[in-house]
Amino acid sequence: MVITKKQRIAAKKNIKKALKKWKSMSSRARALAQPQGRARKKPGTGGGGKFYRIVVRPKSEFTSFKIHDVGKRGHIERLAGRRKSGSWSTQAWLIAKTDIRVSENTLVGKTAHAKSVLSKLSRKPRKVSGNVFEAGFRKNIPERSKPTKAMRKAQKRNIKKAQKAHQKKRRK
Repeated sequence: MVITKKQRIAAKKNIKKALKKWKSMSSRARALAQPQGRARKKPGTGGGGKFYRIVVRPKSEFTSFKIHDVGKRGHIERLAGRRKSGSWSTQAWLIAKTDIRVSENTLVGKTAHAKSVLSKLSRKPRKVSGNVFEAGFRKNIPERSKPTKAMRKAQKRNIKKAQKAHQKKRRK
């Protein structure tokens, strides 16, 4: 391809214009002017790291976050979020890649603890991107219809369990 003299002059002129504009911009404005931007990748989207993230509720519902280790250290972590009302709820689960495997864009637990966490989710986690999976939200039960049948059944089971433990303790 042959470049004409007219094209070369126009190119130099355009470069000078761009440099002048570039120097007048702040570093933030320059970053935003880039076609790809300068935003960092969101956690887990790159595919690296030690954990799979299972998102249960959207991040927008919460104001602050903290992580709890569940069970053995570094295997399963619960990302808890605090709502505007002050109540805490699970936003996501972080499960070590050693405790879980990916099968057909869903997660399958290798350890008993990982299997129990997956069984408590409202639906099977499905892949969003990288190491991020989405499991959906639990059904919102209004306070007027509580305790539900399942809650009453669990309460009875827990009471019986506590009574048995108390009886064993008294016998000793």
